[in-house]
Amino acid sequence: MYVRKTRLLTPGPTPLLPEAIRAMAAADLHHRTKQFRDVYRGVIKDLHYFMGTQNGIALFASSGSGAMEAAVSNLFSPGEEVIVCAAGKFGERWEQITTAYGLRPVVVRKPYGEAVHPEDLETSLRRHPLAKGVFLQATETSTGISHDLQTMGPLVAETGAIMVVDAITGLGSSVIDIDGWGLDVVIGGSQKALMIPPGLSFCSVSARAASRFDTATCPNFYFNLRKHIEAGPRGDSPWTPASSLILGMGAVLRHIRGIGRERLIENAQLLARATRDAATELGLQLFAKNAIPAGAVTAIRAPEGLSSTQIVQAFKQGFGSVVANGQGSMKGRIFRLAHLGYFDFHDLFGTIAELEVILQSLGHEVELGRGVRAAQSVFVDARAASASGSQS
Repeated sequence: MYVRKTRLLTPGPTPLLPEAIRAMAAADLHHRTKQFRDVYRGVIKDLHYFMGTQNGIALFASSGSGAMEAAVSNLFSPGEEVIVCAAGKFGERWEQITTAYGLRPVVVRKPYGEAVHPEDLETSLRRHPLAKGVFLQATETSTGISHDLQTMGPLVAETGAIMVVDAITGLGSSVIDIDGWGLDVVIGGSQKALMIPPGLSFCSVSARAASRFDTATCPNFYFNLRKHIEAGPRGDSPWTPASSLILGMGAVLRHIRGIGRERLIENAQLLARATRDAATELGLQLFAKNAIPAGAVTAIRAPEGLSSTQIVQAFKQGFGSVVANGQGSMKGRIFRLAHLGYFDFHDLFGTIAELEVILQSLGHEVELGRGVRAAQSVFVDARAASASGSQS
């Protein structure tokens, strides 16, 4: 009660990998030396492994929104019609960016908590055969839903449009087969499954998308995809890189190679399933409906009569834990618990136990330990399955 640690339980930024912290402390390395170029080249190579793609990769010193903007400014021209799938605050960001560059977004909009389904996209593609692009989220972080990229990717591949996916939260927390599903541009960020602070974004670009470099007329300079894609394999950056973050990313990517990207994703998915089971056992409602639940984050409705703001504040004041409130109109209605990157079951058991105490203190009747038991059951079953698999 008198010793209290601060714990970050949000879907970005996420807890930092200790090896990355140590690597970032060595940031007095000049970025135009062979030593740093070797690190940079290794990061680009390992990003190919992390993302699971052979496509070119651009790495920027920016938040994820920088790579989102690069996808628009490098691959499209003012006046072109595009389809935006908006099922939350970050889908709406695609609408804002495409509008800012003079594109004409046709928005397929869904209520918060729902997803744009493949049949919705198929209908829009049929109605707008001249659309040059489709923009959507792999995981809509604001609502805790995922989109069916496996089905949607081939739908877009059959048209003249390119598919641009914000996978900033989805990478490392859900299965995304970039090359197999025909995803032309896939965007990631450093402060999610990659376990380092905000400040780096990256994206993979297919040959089909790269063919637009010479015809797209939207202006760009710093966020030039071609320059970054060509410079990366040489261990270079067109502009001054974020040296400390790149050193940290190198350490994280080596860590991920060690455990395997599939296991990193499985870890997030197991924690998400355990969180959903625990919330249900506590009589809480999940916010996602008619959608694939996200592996990165679970959005939970506040019980009737309570505000999620009360719950978020109680986490911070009572336990030093930082959880995410809802965004925009969802503030006060939902709270969000993260599972991606440097999270494990120890974190989750404590988080659910804290939630039980908080709900009880706020007058919502719960049986202490019930939610924790549900999370423990997922852990026990997964460990048994893993042991059985290793013996066979």
